[in-house]
Amino acid sequence: MVFRKNSLYGPVDPAAETGYDPHPPRKGFFTDTSVCIGCKACEVACKEWNEVPDDGFGMLGMSYDNTGNLNANTWRHVAFIEQPRRSGSPEAADGGMARAKAPPVELGMPAMGPDSDGATDTGHDKPDFRWLMSSDVCKHCTHAACLDVCPTGSLFRTEFGTVVVQDDICNGCGYCVAACPYGVIERRRGPEGAKNVGIAQKCTLCYDRLTVGEKPACAKACPTESIQFGDVEELRERANERVAQLHERGVMDARLYGNDPEDGVGGTGAFFLLLDEPEVYGLPPDPVVTTRDLPQMFNRATAAGLALLAGAVVSFLGRRS
Repeated sequence: MVFRKNSLYGPVDPAAETGYDPHPPRKGFFTDTSVCIGCKACEVACKEWNEVPDDGFGMLGMSYDNTGNLNANTWRHVAFIEQPRRSGSPEAADGGMARAKAPPVELGMPAMGPDSDGATDTGHDKPDFRWLMSSDVCKHCTHAACLDVCPTGSLFRTEFGTVVVQDDICNGCGYCVAACPYGVIERRRGPEGAKNVGIAQKCTLCYDRLTVGEKPACAKACPTESIQFGDVEELRERANERVAQLHERGVMDARLYGNDPEDGVGGTGAFFLLLDEPEVYGLPPDPVVTTRDLPQMFNRATAAGLALLAGAVVSFLGRRS
């Protein structure tokens, strides 16, 4: 596949493509879910710094998670995914061969089901749960469909390669909501008179903090360094090293999500180390920027229009003769 200048897909430098020359290194997040403890400090820090309203804190009846998903009022969301399993059973993506003969690898997650003496049984025959916890966020895509479809210029690319919404320019049309392949961005709902109701909202990667050399609030608050902030290229190297380390320990399910510049969105500025398939975390397995085919569609529509016009002219001239 050939990637042309200003194409809507393929690996590019997003800040340079937007016109920042020179510009700082691209900034982003590497979220290592293998060390996330589900404390939700990132959610709280995000809400406090960005003045994001609460989401009601309702019990969902399906998880210890009380926010449910990313939305206009939750820019960082920590998912609690409980998976029933049998300790040491074959679960790995490689068919389970690595785990069938090896004891389970402890990742520091709490176990379920204590024995009568209060000790947790890690034997192979006792049913157990593993908790997958993951702090999700806007992906700040290399090719951001929300940015492509915004009619007012409310969404813009920063010099750090991130994507930010300007509240005072957004008209609430919702085009960006439908365009996002991850379902991240959403218009804020709330009582009349509340702040920014009807306006599209999402993570800004704390743009105001980046401009003064500070870390985003969520990364600053994370006690286990599950959320790592920095230069995207450096984070990708760090992520590859972490996956190799986990594979050496026998955690063969570990894989990276969103770090490949050759994927359907040109790689993301926020990528993740997962311990299971992306679908388990509610992530699309093969996301594609929804505006990727727009140039070809416009070209075909133009060609069809010209063909109709030519046909109409020929028909008109034929009638006159």
